[in-house]
Amino acid sequence: MTLPVAPLHASLSDRFQAAFDQAQEKLLHLLASAPLLMLAILIVLASIWLGGVAARRMRVVRRISQSNPYMEGLVRSTVKILIGLAGVLVALDLLGAGSLLGGVLGSAGVVGLILGFAFKSIAENYFTGVLLSIRKPFSPGDSVRIDTYEGKVIALNSRATVLMTSDGSHLLLPNAFVFNSVLLNFSRNPLRRFEFEMTVGHAASLHTALDSGTAAINGIEGVLDDPAPDGIVFSLDNDGIRLRFNGWIDQTRNDLSRTRSEAMRRVRRTLRQAGITLPEARSQVVLVHSDSSNELPADQGIARDTSVDHALDAQVGRAQRSEDGGNLLNPPPPAS
Repeated sequence: MTLPVAPLHASLSDRFQAAFDQAQEKLLHLLASAPLLMLAILIVLASIWLGGVAARRMRVVRRISQSNPYMEGLVRSTVKILIGLAGVLVALDLLGAGSLLGGVLGSAGVVGLILGFAFKSIAENYFTGVLLSIRKPFSPGDSVRIDTYEGKVIALNSRATVLMTSDGSHLLLPNAFVFNSVLLNFSRNPLRRFEFEMTVGHAASLHTALDSGTAAINGIEGVLDDPAPDGIVFSLDNDGIRLRFNGWIDQTRNDLSRTRSEAMRRVRRTLRQAGITLPEARSQVVLVHSDSSNELPADQGIARDTSVDHALDAQVGRAQRSEDGGNLLNPPPPAS
């Protein structure tokens, strides 16, 4: 039995001819629309160029850059994208591709939704970084406590807030975490109060203890007269009476920890000189000789250093310079 070869050959020839005619028709249509296509490409290129020019010369952007260089870049990019997108829309409308435009926008919406879920944390940190750069709750070098983390601010970039802890370690906190956490800025107000407690025996004169302790704190260099140091009876316990003393310093001239340490030393020495000693623990058994060799050594009246601690300043400075312009807290360069 033989196959009908001729009809099959004719069918393939007809199909090939139809495909060739269709391709030729599309080519002719493309050549006919070439001027419009070139014009559309020129419109897109012109819109991109115009977006760059407008972003560079907008007065609003210049005013924003004086207060927030990060927002300057964001606004410039937004202006470029909007003007470029307008050029693309005009070009597609010129080519009569309205249906194509709808499909592209629909696909872009779906893709954007998928990418939004995939990069949720990245986008969240980016936009909270924008908000932090606008609000500026801290500046480079500020001492802050964010939730339970404490250190000096190095930089704020598009992903994280960088701190340096007291032991010199770098700490990166996501911007979203920083934005949603309780933030305590120790450097925003130059005045800061220190406080500590001392326990005295029940037989001690509280007036003498409070007055002597307050006078000792007031004699420390760097402790402010206004607000003046103060002391209160904090609690009455079986083991003794707890007194709480406080004083104020200017953080730009004195270090809080050093001043507090010196205040505790001086108050202890002053109370001992006034005959007010710390109460002994009830469970303690003391066996001593009556000679003076077992007496506690007298505390010398030499003043200790209470100046600002600059141990981390050099390290913080090097870390800030290593950010290579990525610090969103840096002020913009002076206008030329």
